[in-house]
Amino acid sequence: MNHKRVAALALIALVAACKGAPAPPSAEVIAARSTQLPSDPADAAWRNAPVYTAALVLQDMVEPRLLEPSTDKVQVRAFTDGKSIAFRLEWVDPTADDLPGLGRFSDACAVQLPVGTQADVPAPQMGEVQRPVEITYWRAFWQSMVDGREDTIKALFPNATVDHYPFEAASLQPGSEAQREMALRYAPARELGNDMAGPRKQPVQDLVAEGPGTIRPAAESRSVGRGKHTEQGWTVVLARPLPTGLEPGMRTQVAFAVWQGAHQEVGARKMRSVWVPLLVQK
Repeated sequence: MNHKRVAALALIALVAACKGAPAPPSAEVIAARSTQLPSDPADAAWRNAPVYTAALVLQDMVEPRLLEPSTDKVQVRAFTDGKSIAFRLEWVDPTADDLPGLGRFSDACAVQLPVGTQADVPAPQMGEVQRPVEITYWRAFWQSMVDGREDTIKALFPNATVDHYPFEAASLQPGSEAQREMALRYAPARELGNDMAGPRKQPVQDLVAEGPGTIRPAAESRSVGRGKHTEQGWTVVLARPLPTGLEPGMRTQVAFAVWQGAHQEVGARKMRSVWVPLLVQK
């Protein structure tokens, strides 16, 4: 692309933003500079960020493979304030799969960035040995919990009838240490500090990987997110600090993944993109 074409596209984007029209499609993911990073997926400010349509392909390289395609693309917009970066992912999914349970699978999405900023990035399939990637992972299960869904059997299964829970015994004073200990006895995942157990304050999790099968929780959680579902599908905002060494004006690569719960997608069974060029504007 020559300099005249780049200048013309920049002028079109500026005029569109001034008129309140959506920014035109982009050939790469451009994190537009902004003093504030919108956290609401429906914020009108997102219209001013260039949109990139990322094609998704089957994860059919490692087990368990996904052999039937579902989500074919995800629309991506991004903003940066020079310290953090926020991505807005939007894809078609008519069903909101946001309840846990046997035989239930959660809608989800993820953004992947290489840890380093070198031109030779690791494999897009979750990195390589000693060449890690950082992943920000959002789940609809967690979003419904953050939005106020109670973490109870009755909330998950409205027609269920519960006769008695030992930690609700009349002999245990509500809020007492004895009641808390009894409740944890019947919630072993929470007692053991399982990262997947609720309740949660954020619907996202920071992960690190050095290849398929190596994914693990990051040392600390620094990302935030929020997702909303409409009749058309999901719109999710994921925000995180810029990777170490990635400065405004620099380029790197980014990859995306989407899971459709109604399609029984979970873990490695997902639709994913290849590496996509990412420009962090000054």
